[in-house]
Amino acid sequence: MGAVSTPIDIDPDLVLDLRDVSLRREGKSLVGPLSWQVELDERWVVLGPNGAGKTSLLKIAAALEYPSTGTAVIVGEQLGRTEVTELRSRLGMSSVAVAGRIPGDEVVQDLVVSAGYAVLGRWRERYDQIDFDRAADMLEAIGAEHLAERTWGTLSEGERKRVLIARALMTDPELLLLDEPGAGLDLGGREDLVARLGDMALDPDAPATVLVTHHVEEIPPGFTHAMLLAEGEVTAMGLIEDVITSENLSRAFAQAITVSVIDGRYFARRSRRAGRHRQA
Repeated sequence: MGAVSTPIDIDPDLVLDLRDVSLRREGKSLVGPLSWQVELDERWVVLGPNGAGKTSLLKIAAALEYPSTGTAVIVGEQLGRTEVTELRSRLGMSSVAVAGRIPGDEVVQDLVVSAGYAVLGRWRERYDQIDFDRAADMLEAIGAEHLAERTWGTLSEGERKRVLIARALMTDPELLLLDEPGAGLDLGGREDLVARLGDMALDPDAPATVLVTHHVEEIPPGFTHAMLLAEGEVTAMGLIEDVITSENLSRAFAQAITVSVIDGRYFARRSRRAGRHRQA
C-alpha cells in the first residue's frame, strides 16, 4: 500500500481523479507520476506499446493497487480513506486476470449474476429473479444471450470477452474498465465487439468507460478522449481527435506511423518513408 492519504477536495462530476499518481515496484517505476481526470459522460481509450504502464494504471483506477505516490479518487472515494471492497462493487472490470480465475465448469449465467456479490462462481449466495433477469439483459446487450447455459470452458475467446463485459455491467457500475477486450480475437470477433462497444459508447445512460488497447483499430466509434503512454509517462492526452494523430503515435511507439480515419474508425500503419508522417 502507498502512503496514507490526506483528505482532499472531491469533485462530484469526476468518476476518476488521479493527482500526481505513480506506481513503483521493487524500485522500478511502472507508471507516472501523472494526473488524469475522467468525467461522468466520457469514454476514454488508453494506448501505448507493451510495457507502457497501461495495465498498471488501470489497476489503480480499479482500486486493485494503491498508488505509491499521489492521490486517487474513484467514484467519489479516496483510496486510503475508504473501504475498497464496497468501492470495487461500484466498478465494472473486464480483464485477462479475471478470466484466468474462472473455473472451466462455471455456467455463464451464474458467472454473470455472481458479480453482484463480487465473487467468481456460485456458492451459497441467494439471488432473486430480478438478478437473473438483469444478467440475461446484460448478456443480450453484448450479444451473448445464447451463451447463458453454456460453461466457461466451452466458450471461444470472443465469447469469453463478451461474457466478461456482461459480468462487468451486471452491477450497473459508475465506471467501466476494459483491459484489452479485443486481444486474441479474429477479425470478425473484433469487429463485432467494436460495434457493440460503439453502441454502448453512444448510449447516454452507459457508464463512463476506460478501454485499454494496443491497437487504434480497436477504438469503438463514440469514444471521446484518449491517452497515449510510453514507458510509464503520458505523451499525449485529451480529445480523441487531437491525440490519435500520426505525430503523437509516432512519438509513443518510437517509429514513423501514419494514422487514417475512415467512417469514424482509426487505422494505423508504419509509414513507407521513415520520418515522413502526416497528421490525420
